[in-house]
Amino acid sequence: MTAIKHALQRDIFTPNDERLLSIVNVCKAGKKKRNCFLCATVTTERPVQVNVVKVKKSDKGDFYKRQTAWALRDLAIVDAKDAVKENPEFDLHFDKVYKWVASSTAEKNTFISCIWKLNQRYLRKKIDFVNVSAQLLEESVPSGENPSVAGGDEEAVDEYQELNAREEQDIEIMMEGCEYAISNAEAFAEKLSRELQVLDGANIQSIMASEKQVNILMTLLDEALKEVDQIELKLSSYEEMLQSVKEQMDQISESNHLIHLSNTNNVKLLSEIEFLVNHMDLAKGHIKALQEGDLASSRGIEACTNAADALLQCMNVALRPGHDMLYAVKQQQQRFSDLREQFARRLASHLNNVFVQQGHDQSSTLAQHSIELTLPNHHPFHRDLLRYAKLMEWLKSTDYGKYEGLTKNYMDYLSRLYEREIKDFFEVAKIKMTGTTKEGKKFATLPRKESAVKQETESLHGSSGKLTGSTSSLNKLSVQSSGNRRSQSSSLLDMGNMSASDLDVADRTKFDKIFEQVLSELEPLCLAEQDFISKFFKLQQHQSMGTTMNEAEEMDGGILSRSHNSSVPQAILSEKDMIRQMMIKIFRCIEPELNNLIALGDKIDSFNSLYMLVKMSHHVWTAQNVDPASFLSTTLGNVLVTVKRNFDKCISNQIKQMEEVKISKKSKVGILTFVAEFEEFAALAESIFKNAERRGDLDKAYIKLIRSVFINVEKVANESQKTPRDVVMMENFHHIFATLSRLKISCLEAEKKEAKQKYTDHLQSYVIYSLGQPLEKLNHFFEGVEARVAQGIREEEVSYQLAFNKQELRKVIKEYPGKEVKKGLDNLYKKVDKHLCEEENLLQVVWHSMQDEFIRQYKHFEGLIARCYPGSGVTMEFTIQDILDYCSSIAQSH
Repeated sequence: MTAIKHALQRDIFTPNDERLLSIVNVCKAGKKKRNCFLCATVTTERPVQVNVVKVKKSDKGDFYKRQTAWALRDLAIVDAKDAVKENPEFDLHFDKVYKWVASSTAEKNTFISCIWKLNQRYLRKKIDFVNVSAQLLEESVPSGENPSVAGGDEEAVDEYQELNAREEQDIEIMMEGCEYAISNAEAFAEKLSRELQVLDGANIQSIMASEKQVNILMTLLDEALKEVDQIELKLSSYEEMLQSVKEQMDQISESNHLIHLSNTNNVKLLSEIEFLVNHMDLAKGHIKALQEGDLASSRGIEACTNAADALLQCMNVALRPGHDMLYAVKQQQQRFSDLREQFARRLASHLNNVFVQQGHDQSSTLAQHSIELTLPNHHPFHRDLLRYAKLMEWLKSTDYGKYEGLTKNYMDYLSRLYEREIKDFFEVAKIKMTGTTKEGKKFATLPRKESAVKQETESLHGSSGKLTGSTSSLNKLSVQSSGNRRSQSSSLLDMGNMSASDLDVADRTKFDKIFEQVLSELEPLCLAEQDFISKFFKLQQHQSMGTTMNEAEEMDGGILSRSHNSSVPQAILSEKDMIRQMMIKIFRCIEPELNNLIALGDKIDSFNSLYMLVKMSHHVWTAQNVDPASFLSTTLGNVLVTVKRNFDKCISNQIKQMEEVKISKKSKVGILTFVAEFEEFAALAESIFKNAERRGDLDKAYIKLIRSVFINVEKVANESQKTPRDVVMMENFHHIFATLSRLKISCLEAEKKEAKQKYTDHLQSYVIYSLGQPLEKLNHFFEGVEARVAQGIREEEVSYQLAFNKQELRKVIKEYPGKEVKKGLDNLYKKVDKHLCEEENLLQVVWHSMQDEFIRQYKHFEGLIARCYPGSGVTMEFTIQDILDYCSSIAQSH
């Protein structure tokens, strides 16, 4: 190690004007790398800088190189890991923590000791040494190390003492007074020595001159000591005199302390008694109200509410330590418990009776509402019960078992009441939709006997238990037509058991109004009941309810049911969750009844699914804006899924019917049934979905339907035997184009353009095919002329050809006088009239196109005559004006 130290000093630190004081061989903790050296160095120049330098061997291993240097002033903590056991690990905390493992514990201790000494000598900010023994920081280098290596330079550092600022200033002034102080140090030293001798002599003479004064001072000190002794004697006598006074004052002080302690205890006792009397004393009026208060009148309810609040305050008072051990306090608490139990039992019994009585009063109005399509108003019932809202809150906080029992009883009875009302309401809606009544159905609800009321009152007094009685089966109406049952898939409009002729706009409007009225009646009913439940049962967001989450989700008649012995609820439900679960239990029949009504409407007319989709979507959107997680929003959302499924089924059936359509082989095709039905469907859908939220669903249905219409029109056209393919395509795509142009459906713009193109193409094709060559021989003649020209014969030389001379041309032209031309056009008109259908009224359009095509051929022939037979004077025996007159006369005559 000594050789390494000398090598490092020579090769690395001497060139940098540094002295190496200590060295330790280390490697990084937790990593298997080559060893390196940590060196503690000081600069030889002033001011002294102390550094910790990391040195490692080069990659080739033949020399050392300086890698990293840290200033000692940046070192915050030295952690030796263990102050008792030998441990080669230590940490240095600079800007980050560096973890090292020394090759030996002795080297680590020597290095840390050197760091400690340099810190004490050169740094104002002291470094924290953690897990380092105090002995190591005080002793020098251990005996096992070579002093010359480990501590020799440090001792040299110990002998040197740095001059302070005052000393440096005095030396500089003295050297300024001697000109040769720098140039001739020996002369300057001799001068200083002589001056020091002179000062020593003067100092000795001064000491000798002050001996007389010292003797005088000693004499004065002896006299002062004598005076002090006399004063002490006097003080002793005074102390003896005051001793008796002190004893008397101690007795008086002790007496005063006892009196003060007694007064303090009395005050505290009075305070405790006043606290108990003020906070645990219930007024007689409150006690009487709890025991005998009238729970039927408003004044009695208010008195009971105030008394219940006062009782709750007395029971919830925070007693001080030791109060609960007093017999009077225990007795008063027992009295409060008895009062609470008695009033809770009386309140629960009264509210159960109120539930039953109010329910029967409500049932008396069912007959009136059953005839009309309205639901009974429960506002009076809610208004009367809301008077007990504060008492329900009190019962919830004091006796949760009875509160839970009331909650369950309310749900049990109200679910049956609402089920009767809602089933009768939906029965009326179904009858109004179909116009039929069920034989033997009576809507008047007769009042029940008193014994039945009493029996139901007793059954509701229990705080827990499952609902009894089975759910009545859902009412279903079968819709039958007056004659035989028609096919369910006969046409787009005949989706149910009624024919298309029976389903007019008035019937659909009637269904739409009935369905809207049903939803409009259900919404306020559910919202009013939800608002009442929230207010009456005082549900809080943080309040825990007595059921597990799994039990709450099952909702099989056991909601809110739990054991009376359990005082701590098993799960926590939020206010919204609790209200939603109660609403599900109370209105459990709404969703199946709505689904039955939707099924009936779809059976009556598949187009009703359009009305239902729009209305249901609007009501779902409205409910979600109010509360997305509410019972109403969830229920209507579930029903909307069914409506959307029916709508998709309706579209699928239309497509299926298009694919299965069959045409007669003996009659002309005309406008296909499903094309006309698509027009009616689109017109109806546009009127229904105007400004609707679910417009996107209709647009998707449009795309599916129109593509199917296009495909199946072409399919029928290919299969048609009596009507030409171009006529079927032309007429039907003209009808589709007219429909889309009239309705202006934005999502079908591309299909509208496609329909127009198909109509135009097939119109042109039909005209060319049907017109053919009305002047057949003349056409053949000029085809020969064009063939000769194509062979290279000049046009003006064609007349010299034997077969195409002027005489042959005149002979052919004479075969087509005006009378024959008109006769051919008349036959053509009759042929076109047989092909085209009357409802589309395209005869004149086609006839006009044929007229234009015939005139085009005529002009072509005239051009050939003028070019190939110039100056011959040969012309057609009829003119363009004659053609126009023929066509106009034929059209008017038919």
